[in-house]
Amino acid sequence: MAKYDLIIIGGGPGGYVCAIKAGQLGLKVACVESRAKLGGTCLNVGCIPSKALLHAAHQVHEANTNFSTLGIDIAKINVNWTQMLKYKQSTIDANTSGVEYLFKKNKVDWLQGAGEIVETGKVKVGTKVYETKNIVIATGSVPSELKGIDVDEKSIVTSTGALELKALPKSLAIIGAGVIGLELGSVYAWLGTKVTVLEYLDRIIPGMDLDVAKTFEKILKKQGLEFKCGVKVVNVKKGRGAQEISYEDSKSDTILKERAEIVLVATGRRPFTEGLGITNVGVKLTPQGQIDTDNKFATNVAGIYAIGDVISGPMLAHKAADEGIAVAETIAGLTGYVNHEIIPSIIYTQPEVAAVGRTEEDLKEAGIDYKVGKFSLKGNARAKSVMQADGFVKILAAQDSDRILGCHIISPAASDLIQEICLAMEFGASAEDVALTSHGHPTYSEAVREAALACGDGPIHA
Repeated sequence: MAKYDLIIIGGGPGGYVCAIKAGQLGLKVACVESRAKLGGTCLNVGCIPSKALLHAAHQVHEANTNFSTLGIDIAKINVNWTQMLKYKQSTIDANTSGVEYLFKKNKVDWLQGAGEIVETGKVKVGTKVYETKNIVIATGSVPSELKGIDVDEKSIVTSTGALELKALPKSLAIIGAGVIGLELGSVYAWLGTKVTVLEYLDRIIPGMDLDVAKTFEKILKKQGLEFKCGVKVVNVKKGRGAQEISYEDSKSDTILKERAEIVLVATGRRPFTEGLGITNVGVKLTPQGQIDTDNKFATNVAGIYAIGDVISGPMLAHKAADEGIAVAETIAGLTGYVNHEIIPSIIYTQPEVAAVGRTEEDLKEAGIDYKVGKFSLKGNARAKSVMQADGFVKILAAQDSDRILGCHIISPAASDLIQEICLAMEFGASAEDVALTSHGHPTYSEAVREAALACGDGPIHA
């Protein structure tokens, strides 16, 4: 029987990062992954392939909308969908092979197959049982199901099927106006598909700052997406050439119909715990179906830990990776650390949307006295020069101490801009600290500084 210091079940961003870190710390490590390639959902059918398609589709959007203004005259754009999918796959392959290389470099064994905890300290993979001092569950999540909807990944799809369509659809209906739905909706809208988004709540991107949601919806409408908010999807009937969606309008209580060639169910994800054998050892779950852990990611069973989407908190790859490093350090006898209050959320549309910390709605509900520093990208030279000045940067700071409580950005490169505020918040910086820091010109980052200045005497360029 092979013996390890640590076996991780799941080779996604949480699991593979945990494995690499544990290897660096001198532990004998194995990672169990059932896919043919490492990287989990994120690298294979999630974060990475969707970003590849977003990039490709946005080039088409730019060519169709802005090239003539830039003085670039071209013939009619032809989208080669087959080649675009090949490009997406090459991006996946480059990333997954990179993880495999890092496993070899850090002496991590890859046990290919489904992992089952047969008893404390023992993991079964296929017909073999492996002994280990510690187990980390990092099995991630799967798409949530909706009653009355039979997903076949062909005409009614989850994000997985939406990344593998054989041809570009003429029409696409998306159930859910969250991150996944809006990113994939943008891809197809830019490529010429008629996109309709149906959302149960009366707003898009639930949980994000309402100010951001309202502005972002206007931007997406200009890009061709249609929104129907405050509606409840009752069922979806398959048909020849088009699927029929029945939904209830909360305002009129009437049942309405929507037809689309493809229906994308993007109503969130749920923790994946099936077949893990956690009942064999008595690992507790929360009422929401997540694995219950303490602040060191330990379950109620000694030697068994859990990280990532399978536990509480936002289902984000970087959150899982941070937890993977922290739990590896804890197992190695060090002090693992993750500040869950400062984990950015990002939507990789164009413009991008990024947020960290508290929203205005959070602060009002908590009764916290705060101030708002907001700066429109219409005053940012770089944004205007690339015709992407519809967004803004919004910083929320404590009224008394000026300490940054949250930041919300709609901008090109918002995913990178938000990191400055993450670092500032980690070190307890004030808005004035950001305002006093020199920012290069011309850059999008100047908008962050201007928003910080708006928390004080006021921005310069507004």
